[in-house]
Amino acid sequence: MTRLFSLTALIGAALIAALPARAAVDIEVIETQAGHTAWLVEEPSIPFLALELRFQGGASLDLPGKRGATNLMTGLLNEGAGDLDAQGFAAAEESLAASFGFDVGDDALSVSARFLTENRDEAVALLKSALTEPRFDADAIERVRQQVLSGIRRDSTDPDAIASREWSALIFEGHPYGTSSDGTEDSVAALTRDDLVTAWQNAIAQDRVFIGASGDISAEELATLIDDLLADLPVEGAPQPEDVAVDTTSGTTIVEFDTPQSVALFGHSGIDRHDDDFFPAFVLNHILGGGGFESKLMNEVREKRGLTYGVYSYLANRDHADLLMGRVASANDRIAEAVSVIRDIWAEVAANGVSEEDLEQAKTYLTGAYPLRFSSNSNIANILVGMQMDDLPPDYVNTRNDKVDAVTAQDVARVAARLMQPHALRFLVVGKPEGLVDG
Repeated sequence: MTRLFSLTALIGAALIAALPARAAVDIEVIETQAGHTAWLVEEPSIPFLALELRFQGGASLDLPGKRGATNLMTGLLNEGAGDLDAQGFAAAEESLAASFGFDVGDDALSVSARFLTENRDEAVALLKSALTEPRFDADAIERVRQQVLSGIRRDSTDPDAIASREWSALIFEGHPYGTSSDGTEDSVAALTRDDLVTAWQNAIAQDRVFIGASGDISAEELATLIDDLLADLPVEGAPQPEDVAVDTTSGTTIVEFDTPQSVALFGHSGIDRHDDDFFPAFVLNHILGGGGFESKLMNEVREKRGLTYGVYSYLANRDHADLLMGRVASANDRIAEAVSVIRDIWAEVAANGVSEEDLEQAKTYLTGAYPLRFSSNSNIANILVGMQMDDLPPDYVNTRNDKVDAVTAQDVARVAARLMQPHALRFLVVGKPEGLVDG
């Protein structure tokens, strides 16, 4: 593994050094003979490839009564495949200096593969076995099940995890988003091997895969690799969930929990990624609470009043819902003041927009930081897959900064009046807050 990690570091350093001279990122769109689409940034100077696969749907495809099945199944993909048990699979992966990662969220199951050119065929064969021949051995199931259950129990005493769970239940009642993708202790304990096989067949299918690659491989080689890797997967998986409307009212939902510091999530409906006003909203959010210590929320809530160590906002664009959200934590006897200040800032920005100075600072940061995201083959492959899932064109990486630069103060003011909804700003507070009323 040391060899792989040192190569990864070398690649990152080389790419960072090359960034100032790079005028564009050249993305090649490949159509394979089997009908798959893959995006490639070819970089042959170092014998290494980063490959990213995303299977759309993820944990939201759990069947009724089987919550947590896709999450548990994903945790077992590198716990034995084909003729190899868990130890044999790990030994084979290490012997190839390869690295495979499997993860799942509400909207996608992610597969990350990193391997050397000299071991490409063997590494792809091993990855294929994980995707198409997972063993789901009884001992591995129980071992990973206990890991999941331990995490669920730990989350039950974590105010942040409780806030996330309760917020989801409040906003997305009746939708898969409304429950934790980990499942509950009862649902996970009841899962059988057959449930995991069903979850695997539902989630990992050819009709929902997005592919990105960066490194030492040609378009023709990648097309062949992809068709071989995916050939034995189910053609179709389970249907995708429906979209869900976000409908909130102004107020505070209190979840009692014995802790000296309350945690609050807040927000309301957001803006679609393909809305014409998305970039003004993106810049607006950076100024509001996405820009760290330079943001309005941080300045007013932390710097001026000392009510928190950190407060932030973000655009939460999911496959089936869009939100504008934020988080703050404060002592129980000060959280009410923090909530009040945030409400005031929300209303003030909605009414007045932002200053030209704040706008220019935000655009300078956002355009300057963007090229740094392309600092390694792994990052590039991730970006390529994310762009595809967001239905963005290949030239987006070369036009994105122009879209940020084009945002004016008038644009931000217009979008702030549209997007920011003081009348719908809902807070969910976990703790023992003083001076707040549930309702």
